[in-house]
Amino acid sequence: MRKPDIVLETNVIIAALRSKRGASFRLLSLLGGSKFAIHDSVALVLEYEEVMLRQRAQLGLSVEQIRLLIDSLCALATHHEIHYHWRPTLAANLV
Repeated sequence: MRKPDIVLETNVIIAALRSKRGASFRLLSLLGGSKFAIHDSVALVLEYEEVMLRQRAQLGLSVEQIRLLIDSLCALATHHEIHYHWRPTLAANLV
């Protein structure tokens, strides 16, 4: 049976780092096992990094610990390149 695919939102990771008692921490503790496969993109990993670095004092983590966590998440994830095939346009009277 194929493992379910998931994408970890940044708020799930932050919640897991703040408390070991919730579902977010349980989800993070299952990473690397056979329950599911995680997926990411460059934009998502950059978001993880930005939010964790901004909140590092509240999380009680050093910059090195954050980088190690991000490296671990990247090592476990399947990476996806995001392509945008549309360009936003404005009506002429709004410009």
